[in-house]
Amino acid sequence: MSPKQQRGEATADLLLTSALDVYATSGQQGFTVNAVTAASGVSLGSLYHHFGSFDGLAGALYTRCTEQLFDEMIAALHRSRTARSGLRALVQAYLRFTVEHRDAALFLHASAYSGYLAARAEEIRAVKAAKLAVVADWMRARIEKGEIVPLPGPLIEVLVMGPVAEAARRWLSSTYDLDLDQAARLLPDAIWRSLRPA
Repeated sequence: MSPKQQRGEATADLLLTSALDVYATSGQQGFTVNAVTAASGVSLGSLYHHFGSFDGLAGALYTRCTEQLFDEMIAALHRSRTARSGLRALVQAYLRFTVEHRDAALFLHASAYSGYLAARAEEIRAVKAAKLAVVADWMRARIEKGEIVPLPGPLIEVLVMGPVAEAARRWLSSTYDLDLDQAARLLPDAIWRSLRPA
């Protein structure tokens, strides 16, 4: 990689990191192009050069956060030996990510249906589909072994990810009295009961 390419990647990374910081400290209302350029010290022209628009930057940040979350969950799955331990690892990895990377988790949950993601909607869908395919393959192998009840993939996704995402969302909102450590202990078994063979 040439020095120019390295500088370009460093600038793009600085913009993404600054954008997440701005979102975390100022919320959706304060998440503006002016705030990000001021926080990063990068010019507006450079932001547009790297991301095409502010919406492009937001979409790239969403993609980055999504990849980080799924990479942690997939790594946890691959370290597991059984369907039950895999589900536990997946749930706990999601909730651990929420705590350890609160800013990224907040951005993911609060921005999921924001208009500013439209600029990268196809890319975001492609990234999610690729990551979910890895999880689906892991689940399918357990279904074939008779370790998980044979349900359609999207329904399994709802049964596994729905409760975990909702627990994380409630914890992030700080308006609910939800103990995430307790959720990490109890949710895996509750989810397992909905997926184990009779």
